[in-house]
Amino acid sequence: MISRRDFLQATVATSAIWGASGIGNWARLAAQQALTQNTLLDFDSYGNVTLIHITDIHGQLVPTWFREPEINIGVGADAGLPPHVTGADFLKLFNLKPGSPEAYALTYEDFTALARTYGKMGGIDRMATVIKAIRAARPEALLLDGGDTWHGSYTVLKTAGQDMVNVMNALKPDAMTSHWEFTLGIDRVTEIVKALPFPFLGANIYDNEWDEPAYDPYKIFERGGVKIAVIGQAFPYLPIANPKWMFPKLSFGVREDRMAAMVAEVKGKGADLVVLLSHNGFDVDRKMAAQVPGIDVILTGHTHDALPEPIQVGKTMLIASGSNGKFVTRLDLDVQGKEIKGFRHRLIPIFADVITPDAEVSGLIATQRAPFEADLKEVIGHTGSLLYRRGNFNGTWDDLICTALIEDREADIALSPGFRWGPSVLPDQPITREDLFNATAMSYPNAYRSEMTGAALKAILEDVADNLFNPDPYYQQGGDMVRVGGMGYHIDISKPQGARLTNMMLLKTGEAIDPAKTYVVAGWASVNEGTEGPAIWDLVEGWVKRKGSVTIDPNTSVVVTGT
Repeated sequence: MISRRDFLQATVATSAIWGASGIGNWARLAAQQALTQNTLLDFDSYGNVTLIHITDIHGQLVPTWFREPEINIGVGADAGLPPHVTGADFLKLFNLKPGSPEAYALTYEDFTALARTYGKMGGIDRMATVIKAIRAARPEALLLDGGDTWHGSYTVLKTAGQDMVNVMNALKPDAMTSHWEFTLGIDRVTEIVKALPFPFLGANIYDNEWDEPAYDPYKIFERGGVKIAVIGQAFPYLPIANPKWMFPKLSFGVREDRMAAMVAEVKGKGADLVVLLSHNGFDVDRKMAAQVPGIDVILTGHTHDALPEPIQVGKTMLIASGSNGKFVTRLDLDVQGKEIKGFRHRLIPIFADVITPDAEVSGLIATQRAPFEADLKEVIGHTGSLLYRRGNFNGTWDDLICTALIEDREADIALSPGFRWGPSVLPDQPITREDLFNATAMSYPNAYRSEMTGAALKAILEDVADNLFNPDPYYQQGGDMVRVGGMGYHIDISKPQGARLTNMMLLKTGEAIDPAKTYVVAGWASVNEGTEGPAIWDLVEGWVKRKGSVTIDPNTSVVVTGT
């Protein structure tokens, strides 16, 4: 656990000369039970530049519950550093009060009880209220979308992302970057991008046939007398983490040299402030900040981290704005002589019962959802336990999916991808079709059934583990650890690839997994083209309807060491 003193030495928020974060005032107001829209939006404008950051909304038009991770492990130089601090340690690190609104918004501590107290979070109509309030105070503010926007819900799936495009256009972003957007398929992405009224940026996306940039790398804005260069960085590992056959002529990658060249190029064009709108993930961005000089601010995305204070790496400020519409970041900067002289920052929590929905955007959302309302609201079963996904290892949503896969596909073992997206469902609540699609809606949903040897299973899990726990952030290529049903194992994250997993055991018999023996394995979301099997949502819906009510006990079959 990193000490507060060590942390403060690594953050810009510690310097009274440098700037100020709004979290302390937010905490005091919450302790006084003064949680109102006005207090959430209270902000003394500062400097001459305002950036508004949103990211990883994942198709969530309306408010949801979303439990933050219980386990978020950092490795190598990032071990113990934010955002790899959770629960009570997170509250202590940021001086937040247990049981407060910010404790609910930012941690998993007492999540169910606090969710029932403080209600749902998010909703793009509430975000619109916040964004319009900021723009009323700062008309030249830049609104920047970090991607993972046109993905992750029933209505996104049914409209091929058009619902989110329509609603987000009403917010009038100034630029966006991308990740899951490309799983709509390159033809659909091209169709949407051509019609966007703002730039779709990706300095690291190349046409691999011609070896030339496929999208605009940056956009230079002049706001408040300041030339602001916004460079876009899409998720670097799309062809590995997602199906390459959906965008066969594109290549991605971190492309550190390309980023350095873009920074030099925009500075050569007179940029006073260089902002990286990134979907790299926090640790990749932390390394990039150290490796590429000249980036003033990185608006980071992909790993869904929400931090109430900026993190400083050299002269670069990293901002993490959470996911699923739970937060909007406001960052005011005083830029003079091509340097940041000071700042004010606020991670604004979108408490749905506190913030008044914007009428225009609320009506637009209703229009997008209207054709599907009956399907969205249909109850398919009930849950006796909290259903959540977020965390490095098994979450209860994926435990439910794995159990359904094993029973429906008559398998020994089930695998569910380590996705970070997917809102929560509180215990003793109905499970609606919308809830199910929030955890499964994607464009390659087929539930496969295959045979694998024990050795092949270990190789797969070792490979995924290295994508997550390689000490070099540039080799961390995926989401969280693949979820496993029907099998337990021990994992020592401090070991090298190939040596992390031991004690693999088939749960139904208690026998050790035999490397030479063949097992029936069911899973979903294979990146291989032509995967056959029912859509995962159909399989899980049928299973839940047969059960009527489901309760998922805590998963203790994975033992983690080496942290």
